[in-house]
Amino acid sequence: KKWKQLSRLQRSVILFLFAFLTVCGVISYASMGEPWKSLTNKSLDDQRTGPEIPGLKLANPVVLPAPQKADAHLGDHPELSQQKPPKPPYARRGPSNLQIKPPRRDVRLKTQHHTSRVVEEPVQADKEEKTEKSVISWRGAVIEPDQSTEPPSSKIKEPEKPSSVEPEDQKEPVPINERQMAVIEAFRHAWKGYKDFAWGHDELKPLSKSYSEWFGLGLTLIDALDTMWILGLKEEFEEARKWVAVDLVFDKNVDVNLFESTIRILGGLLSTYHLSGDSLFLEKAKDIGNRLMPAFKTPSKIPYSDVNIGRGTAHPPRWTSDSTVAEVTSIQLEFRELSRLTGDEKFQKAVDEVMKHVHTLSGKNDGLVPMFINTNSGQFTHLGVYTLGARADSYYEYLLKQWIQGGKKENELLEDYMRAIEGVKKHLLQRSQPKKLTFVGELAHGHFSAKMDHLVCFLPGTLALGAHNGLTADHMKLAEALIETCYQMYAQVETGLSPEIVHFNLHAQKGHKDVEIKPADRHNLLRPETVESLFYMYRFTGDKKYQDWGWEILQNFNKYTRVPTGGYTSINNVQNPSNPEPRDKMESFFLGETLKYMFLLFSDDIDLINLDKYVFNTEAHPLPIWAPA
Repeated sequence: KKWKQLSRLQRSVILFLFAFLTVCGVISYASMGEPWKSLTNKSLDDQRTGPEIPGLKLANPVVLPAPQKADAHLGDHPELSQQKPPKPPYARRGPSNLQIKPPRRDVRLKTQHHTSRVVEEPVQADKEEKTEKSVISWRGAVIEPDQSTEPPSSKIKEPEKPSSVEPEDQKEPVPINERQMAVIEAFRHAWKGYKDFAWGHDELKPLSKSYSEWFGLGLTLIDALDTMWILGLKEEFEEARKWVAVDLVFDKNVDVNLFESTIRILGGLLSTYHLSGDSLFLEKAKDIGNRLMPAFKTPSKIPYSDVNIGRGTAHPPRWTSDSTVAEVTSIQLEFRELSRLTGDEKFQKAVDEVMKHVHTLSGKNDGLVPMFINTNSGQFTHLGVYTLGARADSYYEYLLKQWIQGGKKENELLEDYMRAIEGVKKHLLQRSQPKKLTFVGELAHGHFSAKMDHLVCFLPGTLALGAHNGLTADHMKLAEALIETCYQMYAQVETGLSPEIVHFNLHAQKGHKDVEIKPADRHNLLRPETVESLFYMYRFTGDKKYQDWGWEILQNFNKYTRVPTGGYTSINNVQNPSNPEPRDKMESFFLGETLKYMFLLFSDDIDLINLDKYVFNTEAHPLPIWAPA
């Protein structure tokens, strides 16, 4: 009523003043916004569930936070949608493809104490979702996936214990191919024969379905342990492990050969320990290692050939006081590794003394050594005969491999190896006719013989290994020539299997091949040396022909040496495909070496026994390199 009594001018002034005061009040309120927000229990903006509407205020702020928009974005990572109250950030080793950074300034954790609840409040979630969808905020750290990879699973795991395996070993395994499957099938067939007819004994006699004993220590089983592990045969491995745990006893009144028991038993147990991590095998290795030590109790420190592991006595063979040079200089890898594992230096000290003594001996010919050494005098005997075959072969192999095992620090070993290879080139290399194959012969009192043992086919692989470890490239060229020769020792024979010994023709004769075989030499013992070198050559060159050559050899083993009821057998006559004359014996090294190298040859996974981390003993048991250079 009073409003109507006012003039039009008065009413206009009042409306103007009211509008002016209203605007001033809004401005004043707005200027107090941030201090006001600091007094409230929780930011209202952070509680909105819908889009922001200017001027809309919630009369009663919610107590529990509404679901964040980020939940929809985390559909692929449900574990992050509802997290437990955060703990202070801590260092954690994450997957290799994640980069862990400190929190950004605009990402922080807030806490609210209300009805005994602690609420995690991500700030500016909406903006981060639009601009950085690849970023996952985890416990105060911003984890950005490597741009070259897909974001990993965000499932949070408890911190893992440190692994003994290097990060580069933690990769997806390379699938097993058809040729490797054929090796596994061959192993299982051989193992079936051993398990059915020779379980716990040294060697299988597959034709008579029985066994033979050498030391009575389950040689085939121990030799095959790491092969089963590498081939992934878990069931067979576990069965064999139980036998080792329960039935393998070294307290026996039995003579064993120092060299053979070292490379097969000690080497096999050490290798299996390293691959499996099972301390059972280390304990057994320590036991046999201690029992072999009496062999070194000689006037010269050159060990006797035989040890009674039950009585603790040692002796040379009945017919001589000599030991073979290869045997006393090819036990070093195993005893040195036993010292490293046990902390007992006696094992390494004994074998190192042998190498240092041989290093100083006279009687060498440009680095080439005779075949025999006397245990009393410590001197070479039967001077003037030099070969890379039986009784001398692995001396040269272990010069290089000890140098590699010890981290390439023992220069005397390298010097002896390099000098010996030069001696081979100077005195033992010749070329055959008609294919001009490079081969390694023998020297006897100045006279060259074109005789080459199959055992010498270890040399291409050893030369390639040396070249891979930085030695002269000429060694690789020689390796390529020699592996061709070793393959021809198979290819030029009627069964496609090499004899134990060949003689090469030095002069071209019509109708004659490069390879000649004498009746006494035409047996095949399922030996590994050529396949071993094929493995090294393929691993270092990637040339598929080496795999193809190995595949031919495996097929011929299956064709001429496989026994239907289980096992494989040595044969007497590689020149008679219709009747190769089986010998009824499967050597332990067929499972320990030949099939192992076959499997590795057919693999394209360089980390399957990485040759920069492991060195094989002369029975194909991989031992770790101590300090890779």
